[in-house]
Amino acid sequence: LNSNCLIMDAFSQLIQKGGPVMWPLLGLSILSLATILERLWFWFKTLKKEEELIDRVLAASGNHDWDRAAQIAKQERSKPIGRFLWAPLNRTNPDPETFRLALEASAEDELATMRKGDKTLESIIALAPLLGLLGTVLGLIRSLSGIKLGDLGTSIGSNVTLGISESLISTAAGMIVAIGTLSFYRLFQGLIFIQVKLFRNAGNQLELFYREHWLKMKGRSMDDRDLDLMR
Repeated sequence: LNSNCLIMDAFSQLIQKGGPVMWPLLGLSILSLATILERLWFWFKTLKKEEELIDRVLAASGNHDWDRAAQIAKQERSKPIGRFLWAPLNRTNPDPETFRLALEASAEDELATMRKGDKTLESIIALAPLLGLLGTVLGLIRSLSGIKLGDLGTSIGSNVTLGISESLISTAAGMIVAIGTLSFYRLFQGLIFIQVKLFRNAGNQLELFYREHWLKMKGRSMDDRDLDLMR
């Protein structure tokens, strides 16, 4: 309990020394942390057994067991890759072009979901250093506004130096918030890049299997028509 009180006191003093700009910086840090935690949970659920799901759907599609492939994808619609694969498989005997368009439309929707929170993190990365710099400028103005040339080297000058050092706290806080947010932002961008490649490869293979299936079905239909004409 005592240690918690000491931490709270130190944090309160840090906020006071940093000036009024520390409060919006605190708000930005809380917003950043909440967004990062939400995105981490999203990616944890998304990446879990993702490649296994793709392999199962493609294995069923490669054997032209489209009902089985659709069933597997339907069961995993809580995942972006499951919804992506389910979108074309949910259609009844679509032509290859419609199949491809369904894949593309679904991919755009899922990638938009993956980019959720990006604008928030980008704004925090841009605003936090500027707020920190603003706090430093305001602190310098406050510290230097009452000093005279004759006060240099006196106790008043020492207090001004202390005030200047304290005004730099807001800059440091802004940089810490921005750097921490930027680190996770780049991590999420890397994960999105990996997902784009994964979606493209899975979609191309699924479309290839379906085109082969479509050509076989079309060839059988033409053979049956020729037999009817011969009869």
